[in-house]
Amino acid sequence: MAKSSSLGFVLVAVGGAVVGFLAAQVIPLQGLSTDATPVENVDGTGKQPSSAVAGLKKFTLNERMNGEITSASELNGKDGSRFLRYAMTLEAEDLVEISLRGALQGIVALYDDQLQLLASAPTVRQRIEESGDYVVVVSGADAHSYGPFSVNGRTIELSDSDTLTVDAPIDSWLNNEAREFTLTIAEAGMYQIEMRADDFDAYLVLEGPNGYLREDDDSAGDLNARISDFLAPGDYTLRARTAYGDANGLFSLTAEPRELPGDGELRNDGPISPNESFNGWYSGQDLGYELEIEEAGMYQIEMSSSEVDSYLVLEGPNGYYREDDDSAGNLDARVADFLAPGTYQLTARTAYGSESGLFTLAVEPRELPNDVELQNEGALTSGETLNGWYSGEPLTYELTIEESSLVTIAMRSSDFDTFLEISGPGVAVSDDDGAGGTNSQLQEQLLPGTYTVSARGYSTAGSGLFELNVETEAADIAPDM
Repeated sequence: MAKSSSLGFVLVAVGGAVVGFLAAQVIPLQGLSTDATPVENVDGTGKQPSSAVAGLKKFTLNERMNGEITSASELNGKDGSRFLRYAMTLEAEDLVEISLRGALQGIVALYDDQLQLLASAPTVRQRIEESGDYVVVVSGADAHSYGPFSVNGRTIELSDSDTLTVDAPIDSWLNNEAREFTLTIAEAGMYQIEMRADDFDAYLVLEGPNGYLREDDDSAGDLNARISDFLAPGDYTLRARTAYGDANGLFSLTAEPRELPGDGELRNDGPISPNESFNGWYSGQDLGYELEIEEAGMYQIEMSSSEVDSYLVLEGPNGYYREDDDSAGNLDARVADFLAPGTYQLTARTAYGSESGLFTLAVEPRELPNDVELQNEGALTSGETLNGWYSGEPLTYELTIEESSLVTIAMRSSDFDTFLEISGPGVAVSDDDGAGGTNSQLQEQLLPGTYTVSARGYSTAGSGLFELNVETEAADIAPDM
């Protein structure tokens, strides 16, 4: 049984603007005394509970306790947050989980009956060393955190099995060393294996028939690991470990079959034509397609995925070469360009070759907006906006200033990350994102003369339509002596 505490106690209350910040503070037992009516004994021994839990509402495992933090709840004088306390009796060697749910932005903390903090988080997982009384504290994140909540407690049943079965998740404990599991795949198909942990950075290694090897660190998000791939029938060895060094803690492991979208067909090579879209699967090897362009024009090729960082490479006649990583946003790739008739080699891969996952590949002819005429060189005129098309090579324009002026030049595009340069008498300046987002803007005081404006992409891999605008305002500028 854990030892009893004195009448007053030091409670490490959760507070501060950041959830998880702990502030040590002496909090009086408001409204409680040594003769307060104790909670009912929960261990059947007839012993009185410690004074730390006397008078507190009892909370037991495998139940949901509902409550609400209000302005009448106990006050943490350190940061103004409010909290509620509950008594709990726990057994040695149990691995318990206490989780906070509901509208309250807060945290749950677990203390022994000496009021020593054991753990605090929105979900606490703790192995109990001694049977006895414990205190659970539910606290708001800060002085403005109020609202209803539910706190749930359960005993986690850990598995010591070294076999992982499809559709049969297991909870287990990592104790500094990697754990090995055997996974048997009975039917060829696509499967998703995940390792999730709150206490360490999860890492998975999967080895199988015919030299199969896949590994992953963070593909499931929040430092959790995921391997999604087509698996042939056979026995696989799965190693669950940490990404860096030794660590211990609870982790969950799952292996599940995965349904493909649409008709379930995947194309990982072969011909592709304009106005066509299909799904593919990347497993660490570049995927090659042949794109046949019959009519010269503007085309847009996109590779999109919620699972991998898409990357496209397009090669064609007369040394044509384009590549792109994130021009379509959200780690999706896009090559948008004028293409001459001919056969092009399209490579679909990821920015980092260790990833695997589903993607969609689409090729579409692209029409210019109405009344858009492209001007890829020539003179710039103040007060006018022109459209151009960037294809990897800088576009050069001439700007003539008749009188000393404050000159503003802006370049905008939704297709690529723009970049502007101005050079001329005594001036050589450039800008990447001065107009916000990935748009460029330069504002300079220029003396009369002729200047060169270079409009390009931040990367030669980008391509697409852009707008270029020049505004001038007369200004008194003293020439350099």
